[in-house]
Amino acid sequence: MFDYNNRQFVSIENTESGEVSAKTYFFYYQDGNILHADYSGGEIVKGKLIGIVHEDDTLEFRYNHVNTSNEIRGGKCISVPNFNSKGKIELHEEWQWLDHDQTKGKSIIKEV
Repeated sequence: MFDYNNRQFVSIENTESGEVSAKTYFFYYQDGNILHADYSGGEIVKGKLIGIVHEDDTLEFRYNHVNTSNEIRGGKCISVPNFNSKGKIELHEEWQWLDHDQTKGKSIIKEV
């Protein structure tokens, strides 16, 4: 049902401990059930994610980036897709840092 290949997303909501903001853009690519993305903007200088698209269209991935403080950060995320009223994909995410900070959060990114 969902095809993530060549889609661009932007954050519309995030927990305070997250570094992704409305200035962060994600460029998603999909090959079969393998998903990867590049992201940057706001506090993120350069980021990468890689994961799996499950049969129910949910995403499970790991992410790593370098922020504007020149720190390497990384974590894991589960994203649940749905279509918004404009027919665009929204991903409702639950994530956790896997580096020195083990906090968890929730975010929403939407297709641009």
